[in-house]
Amino acid sequence: MTGAAVVALGALVLTACASERDGGSADDSSDVDSTFVFAASNDPSGLDPAFASDGETFRVSRQIFEGLVGVEPGTADPAPLLAESWEQSEDGLSYTFTLKEGVTFQDGTDFNAEAVCTNFDRWYNWTGLAQSESLSYYYGSLFRGFADTPETAVYDSCSVDDDAHATVTLTQPFAGFIAALSLPAFSMQSPTALAEFDADAVGGTEEAPTLSEYANGHPVGTGPFMFDSWEPGEQVTLEAYPDYWGEQGQVQEIIFRTIGDPTARRQALEAGDIDGYDLVAPADTAALEEAGYNVMQRDPFTILYLGMNQAVPELANPLVREAIAHAIDKEALVTQVLPEGTEVASQFIPPVVTGWNEDVTTYDYDPDLAKQLLAQAGYPNGLTLMFNYPTNVSRPYMPNPEQIFTNLASQLEAVGITVTPTGNEWNPAYLDRIQGGADHGLHLLGWTGDYNDTDNFVGVFFGQASNEWGFDNQELFTALTEARGIADIDEQTELYKQINEMIAEFNPGIPLAHPAPSLAFDPRVTSYPASPVNDEVFNTIELSE
Repeated sequence: MTGAAVVALGALVLTACASERDGGSADDSSDVDSTFVFAASNDPSGLDPAFASDGETFRVSRQIFEGLVGVEPGTADPAPLLAESWEQSEDGLSYTFTLKEGVTFQDGTDFNAEAVCTNFDRWYNWTGLAQSESLSYYYGSLFRGFADTPETAVYDSCSVDDDAHATVTLTQPFAGFIAALSLPAFSMQSPTALAEFDADAVGGTEEAPTLSEYANGHPVGTGPFMFDSWEPGEQVTLEAYPDYWGEQGQVQEIIFRTIGDPTARRQALEAGDIDGYDLVAPADTAALEEAGYNVMQRDPFTILYLGMNQAVPELANPLVREAIAHAIDKEALVTQVLPEGTEVASQFIPPVVTGWNEDVTTYDYDPDLAKQLLAQAGYPNGLTLMFNYPTNVSRPYMPNPEQIFTNLASQLEAVGITVTPTGNEWNPAYLDRIQGGADHGLHLLGWTGDYNDTDNFVGVFFGQASNEWGFDNQELFTALTEARGIADIDEQTELYKQINEMIAEFNPGIPLAHPAPSLAFDPRVTSYPASPVNDEVFNTIELSE
């Protein structure tokens, strides 16, 4: 299939999904196999999206759960979902949501304003381990505090006006509040199930947390599919929710089959064992197209970066960080190991996001300058650094982490930086190590934007002190807090341009690339709801016989 044909398929997908979501009917021919098997690159970290931050967990969550706010099909822009509309107060601190009526959770509990407030208050009242980055990453990053730290918390309260209206009040302006609610982490979950299965009974440690009975086997939302079973390491099975408020579509059963290796995923598609998979290996796209499979590319809304943990003394030295930046040949990395369509990154947001700064400071590839800087930093004979990377996983921003590691490690060693390779399985070991503890150095990580808001990138990364980065830069933290509260888009854009320059000069990590992930499907899949932010709900898939 040619590139033009791929684009045409994507357009067909988006058009079909938009009309179906708006109430059109799907072909429910009895001749069509209604089981859809999708190969996931990894197990979900759990089944409670409030305690998750990874894409494979959210892929499952989007089928079971819905939030007050959704995503306009084919875009990164917010749209009404369980809330039909909302009104903001004049002071910008209160939002009154008008809720969709006649909606039930999959356990029969009514969705109403009381359920909304139960969810908001649940997040706010977490204590202890539940507040850790390795669990409530998104809530902590975006709402900045909990009931026991009200001086920093963005959330204030939720009140029930009547069954169909709830008002959420904030302590400070948060321009991205509505868009943030489209995250699966802020999905509405059944108050009955949360209580019955003790959803907040988490244990273990911040580096190795354990989840509740609810998160391991009893998730309950309002979405088009309900949980059936989870065989860890094997598959998650979902069944259509017969009382779903919206259009159910053709797919009546979903099987998310865990296949970590990209080659094994391709072989499973070719063998007819699966209907589709994400994160196609760059070397496989052309062959799959030629063989008649439907291959489509998402628009790049990602960032791959090399993080530098400043809790490591060497990485706290700005000369060392600058040397590392000049040691990296981003063009070579993109050309040699990343998918076609990948763009070299100059900053931690894609060019389509507000505040992208075309004049930002960059660190051009210059290995001789890198060596000089290391000598100035006190390392004329080089130094040794731990280099953490995930294994046996593909991510939209990092389709082949082992190859990326090898490429970067050789570039660093060429300037005298010896790396100690430290690989961990992605979930949960790698994320827990990077986000939950200090035992990491250089590290590969990245991000797929959740919605089109600058705060969703740089605010999440650098809005407050974190275990991942290991620095305390109050000037940067204050600037990001100010920017997220500005409602005037022109004023906010200029401030984010300044912040992106501030980040570039501080150089906490190296933005490497904006990869463009690809999906591949069996020819029977005639329409798939491809989304730049992965907001892909399978009731909108169209299948042929």
